[in-house]
Amino acid sequence: MAHLEGKVVAITGAGRGIGRAVALDVAANGAKVVVNDYGVAVDGSEPTSEVADSVVEEIRSAGGEAVANANSVTEMEGGASIVQSAIDSFGRIDAVVCVAGILRERMIFNMTEDDWDPVIETHLKGTFTVFRAASIVMRKQKSGTLIGFTSGAFAASVAQANYSSAKGGIVSLVRSTAAGLYKYGVTANCVAPAAKSRMSGAVPGGFEMGEPEDVAPLVTYLAGDRARHITGQVYSINAGKIGIYNQPAELRSMWKDGRWDADEIADHIDAGIGQEPMPILARLKAMAAAAAAQKKES
Repeated sequence: MAHLEGKVVAITGAGRGIGRAVALDVAANGAKVVVNDYGVAVDGSEPTSEVADSVVEEIRSAGGEAVANANSVTEMEGGASIVQSAIDSFGRIDAVVCVAGILRERMIFNMTEDDWDPVIETHLKGTFTVFRAASIVMRKQKSGTLIGFTSGAFAASVAQANYSSAKGGIVSLVRSTAAGLYKYGVTANCVAPAAKSRMSGAVPGGFEMGEPEDVAPLVTYLAGDRARHITGQVYSINAGKIGIYNQPAELRSMWKDGRWDADEIADHIDAGIGQEPMPILARLKAMAAAAAAQKKES
């Protein structure tokens, strides 16, 4: 079934990995595609547009229509050019998918401004620049969808405070965009993939992950007409498993007449509202215990 027949989809970071898989899948489902990729290495170096051109050729060889865009999403002009490429080449824009990203891993106490800024700019600002440009067009046409890419790391990451912060920001950006564009008939959603890629290969922990091609059909669905009722959601996907994240909400509260002082809070907080378990801390404790047991045995 051609879920995207007649639609135009722009994808950032589409030269490799998940972005490439998404570009090929939406094209196979009838979409005309803008393949954007600045072509940088994982650490942000060595830009080249050849990767975008290569994916365009793959799509054309399979009978589809595509154009390349090699501009950087970190600049407002770059984000706008991606949307404009769709309009200039195909006359419209129906969906944007923001996959572009880089990694610069450091512990928080070692992280520099040069480690922080490019990651935030590429992931979070790079999603904003494209969303912003696309939303102007979609608001007027009263249709369209914006798809951001987050990660389970938005909940926490040991050595990726920059990446985790950017991915958390994308979740909030998507939810805010969904709320702001709701009355115009425009949707916004987020995908949190676990798939083998240049970036995921550097993540410690030995987690089982699917392939980039496993992620693509979920994006194709969200970009299509059968998902017009879905907005403001964060879906995880890992091989054959699809999940949905909860919406932020206040879980418990405690009350008193007047203002609390610090001693009163200390006396009441554990029984009153307590804490919410942090899954990553449980994993870290388990890893530490396993390492200690192994050391004891040796």
